Amino acid sequence: MAAWARAVRGLLLDISGVLYDSGGEGGGVPIAGSAEAVQRIKASGLKLRFCTNETQATREKFVKKLQGLGFDISVAEVTAPAPAACRLLKERGLRPHLLVHDDLVPEFADIDKTNPNCVVIGDAAENFSYANLNEAFRVLIGLEKPVLISLGKGRYYKETDGLKLDVGAYMKALEYACDVQAEVVGKPAKAFFESALAEMGVRPEQAIMIGDDIVSDVGGAQQCGMRAVQVRTGKYRPSDENHPQVKPDAYVNNLAEAVDTILSQM
Repeated sequence: MAAWARAVRGLLLDISGVLYDSGGEGGGVPIAGSAEAVQRIKASGLKLRFCTNETQATREKFVKKLQGLGFDISVAEVTAPAPAACRLLKERGLRPHLLVHDDLVPEFADIDKTNPNCVVIGDAAENFSYANLNEAFRVLIGLEKPVLISLGKGRYYKETDGLKLDVGAYMKALEYACDVQAEVVGKPAKAFFESALAEMGVRPEQAIMIGDDIVSDVGGAQQCGMRAVQVRTGKYRPSDENHPQVKPDAYVNNLAEAVDTILSQM
């Protein structure tokens, strides 16, 4: 019996590696059965939130891409790091030097970026050149109290042509060089999951996170008191099942299987 799937009111879904694999000419390839699984969740009456560390595009842009791939998804249903970072910057009067993907820059349009007093780093992809990393390093090392804000801390993710280094690797380089600890906005930060739960109006014990990242998705959700399931798609590696600290409440082959199990318990 799938005890992990009982008494559920809300689901949090990762996007990349759960709904689709990004990359390629069309911007990505849906994972078999995932679009139908999203439709079934919505028809069931369960609360639904998409929780992503996507920082290579604005929410509007990647939601439009997902809609084009056949997914029933809207911007209002997405919890993403850039808007959360903008709120933090405004609250603390911080002016960022941005080391992010060109397509994410519009998310920061209303933020004062003159005379930076912090660095914001996201998945900048090809913008992670030596020159750009060194510029961010110089900003941080020149501050009396360096502030490094990272839009996630993933190690790698999967695209259609294979695995790609994620923001966490570059975040760690700046942490080491500047002797500073980054403030993570996005998964696995507790505040990120709490924000998604609040937006759904669901308590942690009533929610399940479904993701492909053993640390950011599964570990982060469990630290908030949620159940968490790892899919064997996306960046999943067989070695994840021997992780020394994080043990998912269940493994499933894909999102469709997880949804089948959860709906059968309703």
